[in-house]
Amino acid sequence: MQRIAQIILAAAAIPLLLAGCAKSSGEQDAKVTEQWLGRWNGPEGTYLDISGTPTDYRLTIANLDGPRRFVGRAQGAKIVFVRDGVVESIRATDGEATGMKWLMDKQNCLTVRSGEGYCRD
Repeated sequence: MQRIAQIILAAAAIPLLLAGCAKSSGEQDAKVTEQWLGRWNGPEGTYLDISGTPTDYRLTIANLDGPRRFVGRAQGAKIVFVRDGVVESIRATDGEATGMKWLMDKQNCLTVRSGEGYCRD
């Protein structure tokens, strides 16, 4: 029952979250996130793949359990999406900011949260 409540809350939050995205995201912000299209690699075969447009990004995030798909939107210089009832955001960082020792020396990375990052060489 609690899981259903979390899903309902997340579903209710998405339109509110995304309603402001189109108005608050300028063309400059969209150009930032459009540069992130394609595949970003993490350690041990994990990856983040981004396709689509700033108003309808298709995200595939593969961890050690396998790939999962999400829909996101550009909001500022981030891509915002909902995963397991939690609003997450993808932002540009360097390898050190990912919090992952395998990526420390990388410069061109995307981070969802500390310990979850993906880079391009």
